[in-house]
Amino acid sequence: MDQPLNFLEEIIENDLANGTHKSILTRFPPEPNGYLHIGHAKSICLNFGLGLKYGGKTNLRFDDTNPVKEDTEYVESIMEDIKWLGFNWAGVYYTSDYFTQLYEWAVLLIKKGLAYVDDQSLEEIRANRGTVTQPGKNSPWRDRSIEENLDLFERMKAGEFPDGAKVLRAKIDMAHPNMQFRDPIMYRILHASHHRTGDRWCIYPMYDYAHGQSDSIEHITHSICTLEFDIHRPLYDWFIEKLEIFPSHQYEFARLNINYTVMSKRKLLQLVKEGHVSGWDDPRMPTICGFRRRGYTPESIKAFCERIGVAKRDNIIDYSLLEFSLREDLNKRAQRRMAVLDPVKVVIDNYPEGQTELLRAVNNPENESDGFREVPFGRELYIEREDFMEVAPKKYFRMAIGQEVRLRYAYFVTAQSVEKDADGNITCIHCTYDPATRGGDAPDGRKVKGTIHWVSAQHAVEAEVRLFDRLFAVEAPDDCPEGKTFLDNLNPDSLKVMNHCKLEPALLNVEPDKTSWPDGIARYQFERMGYFCVDKDSTPDHLVFNRTSTLKDSWKKNA
Repeated sequence: MDQPLNFLEEIIENDLANGTHKSILTRFPPEPNGYLHIGHAKSICLNFGLGLKYGGKTNLRFDDTNPVKEDTEYVESIMEDIKWLGFNWAGVYYTSDYFTQLYEWAVLLIKKGLAYVDDQSLEEIRANRGTVTQPGKNSPWRDRSIEENLDLFERMKAGEFPDGAKVLRAKIDMAHPNMQFRDPIMYRILHASHHRTGDRWCIYPMYDYAHGQSDSIEHITHSICTLEFDIHRPLYDWFIEKLEIFPSHQYEFARLNINYTVMSKRKLLQLVKEGHVSGWDDPRMPTICGFRRRGYTPESIKAFCERIGVAKRDNIIDYSLLEFSLREDLNKRAQRRMAVLDPVKVVIDNYPEGQTELLRAVNNPENESDGFREVPFGRELYIEREDFMEVAPKKYFRMAIGQEVRLRYAYFVTAQSVEKDADGNITCIHCTYDPATRGGDAPDGRKVKGTIHWVSAQHAVEAEVRLFDRLFAVEAPDDCPEGKTFLDNLNPDSLKVMNHCKLEPALLNVEPDKTSWPDGIARYQFERMGYFCVDKDSTPDHLVFNRTSTLKDSWKKNA
């Protein structure tokens, strides 16, 4: 059954059907002042996805009008993120490409009597803007002559005035009910070096002035923004109408909001600068590069964006839906391995000393083509410490004294005794095994209720494993009582580093160039433990794995 069209698809199909546009051209216009987050992923999937669906194209345009906050580092990271998600742009453009044209159009608006130079400070402009119930006050400089405005604007461009001394404003209506129309600022003076234009300019256009005209220059047919820009749309149209240029049009959709996270660039930058995370690509961050390093796949993020759909009203999406999309993808694609994160030694006393046998293990029960691997088994093993109890309570089906349990792919074993250190900690568990149960089944038909994983002690590969969880402990980190900030809601258990973990030897050679994953990130399901990937800190001498997610939603019981 075909999926119903979302409202943007309906608009596009109508425009194509009635001949408003022969083909569509969308754009993704990030400001290069930070790394992209999961909210941007939705916009990327939407803009590029619409272009692909309707045989059109999508431009990548960097909204680089604020040289103080922008950097080529961010430009490069944005391009990498888009490519990783699997999209290709028709062309790469920068608002700074259009600085000369934007300046000329500003001069045209001055000549039409629709813009003027204002000497008020930003504080005075804000104070005189009025409120939603009170009209604003005209600037004392609003009625300057066209000739004077042209002269002052040229001198602003020439660098005669210091920062903040003057601005160029559109001359519309200080009593307009839409606050955006109360003589919005078009240009401000900013003596700062730009990452592309250097020191050529010392005046820079504001977003509301530059955005629509940039769309028009590129002949963007459908300029798709998030919902907070809906009140800016009439101003977008006003500039295009007064300049009599290509009529690009803006459409708004609900932005992506997810619980247990923040997506303000300012707050994400604060987390990085203050050292609450290791960087923009910390696997706990909601950045695309953070999700990539954590082991998320492009397919899982695109599936998540598809699931949440395109709406006209803001809402909050449950983080668990993102994790569900990930598990659904990795369950089909990630090969299985055995790894013991908190090891305790097991000795099978009646197993022949010095003997090693190779057991057949399924790589992925969801994909027969992944085949099998051989896992070494011997007298000494490691199991998870939490998989053993000396005295088992009712309904405890793992290893306990006198209780038979299945070792995955191997044999039935029964714990007989333990060794402890001076502090009473168990250091070794002594077991016996039934040789007739090789492969994990008993010929006499007897059943066991518990199956646990293990790693051969002789063949184990040692690794560091980082257990990542949600960065914030509450659903709405921004909702803080007086005197508190979002930082007070950080989850103290969002990272746990496990050293001396024991992995099966098939995980020894997992360098990026030896994995079949297209992005070079090796991903696995550690049986019974969750999904894990190799971290970029990993070396052949020191393996490092990140937990991408648990096998099930561990937060439901905490809700």
